[in-house]
Amino acid sequence: MDFNQITSVFETLRLTPPSKLTLLDAQEFTLRHYPPTPPDVDTLILGIESPELAEQVRTVLHIVYADSHKVSAVGKAGVTETSLGEFGGAELSYPISLFVPSLGVGTSFESFAEIVAHLRAPDGCPWDKEQTHETLRKHLLEESYETLSALDANDIDGMREEFGDLLLQIVLNSQIAYQDHEFTMTDVMKNIYDKIVRRHPHVFGDVKLDGVNNVLINWEKLKEKERGKKKEDKGMLDGVPAALPALNQAQEYQDRAARVGFDWAQIDDVLDKVREEIEEIKTAENPEQLRGELGDLFFVLVNLARWREVDAEAALRETNLKFKRRFGHVEKSAKAQGRNLSDMTLAEMDAFWDEAKELGL
Repeated sequence: MDFNQITSVFETLRLTPPSKLTLLDAQEFTLRHYPPTPPDVDTLILGIESPELAEQVRTVLHIVYADSHKVSAVGKAGVTETSLGEFGGAELSYPISLFVPSLGVGTSFESFAEIVAHLRAPDGCPWDKEQTHETLRKHLLEESYETLSALDANDIDGMREEFGDLLLQIVLNSQIAYQDHEFTMTDVMKNIYDKIVRRHPHVFGDVKLDGVNNVLINWEKLKEKERGKKKEDKGMLDGVPAALPALNQAQEYQDRAARVGFDWAQIDDVLDKVREEIEEIKTAENPEQLRGELGDLFFVLVNLARWREVDAEAALRETNLKFKRRFGHVEKSAKAQGRNLSDMTLAEMDAFWDEAKELGL
């Protein structure tokens, strides 16, 4: 389709051609899983020749655009105004072109990167302009934990907000790196893009792997080769962040070791080790020895969780939240009776605790 034909489409739509427009061929969508167009720019999709191709286009666009988003199908029969959810079907006279209006300002990664760069520009925010990788470290950690809290609570609105806050930290740090001549946001994306392709040869290559376990084993082999090429004097556990919560760190150590065969033969061996560690706690002779034996017990309990495919950190966080809810009920119940917890017996508090359990707290 040449420029005159594109102009004809907009004349049919009775629209002035936009100053920014993404032009795509419908065949682009046949193997896509995500729209290849920024949503803050109008898009014109050409060459939709069948209901089947229209459905493929609609399916991919739906990842970004809502069912209610208004689109226009343009063909020999004229213009069909519809919503994305209702677009397609045999009633259209193919071939057609599909005009997809933008979602507006602030809906693309590029527009988000622009406002973050503006914060660091000469006419930007004094606070943002003063930040460094070091000063932002605590904010990255805080946002990570707030994101985990939203995940733990299955708070959908919270997740949407916290993922955005977390993305801000990544883009802001990348902007600082660009200004300090270290790397760019494009470098960050290209690096992880290449890594994903490289470590998924069973998806993007011709390697055949069956099951999650074989995928993880192959993943560890690929990482081992990468370390060898970099000639780094690092072991496979050195890549586990030291700042991780202890349960997460223990499970990641064990996962990585297991991928190369360093693991118990069966779960009964793990259970025997749990019993052994409990007995050693009973016979600990001093505080230092007790601390060491408790650490060993925590570590083997994490191994038990791993064998049962349970996330140890998430399991404990869930139990912490459950304890908080039930103890909160005990406090509220005592207050309702005009009593202080410190004046109550353990049996009295236990009665409120059991009541909380019956209430499903």
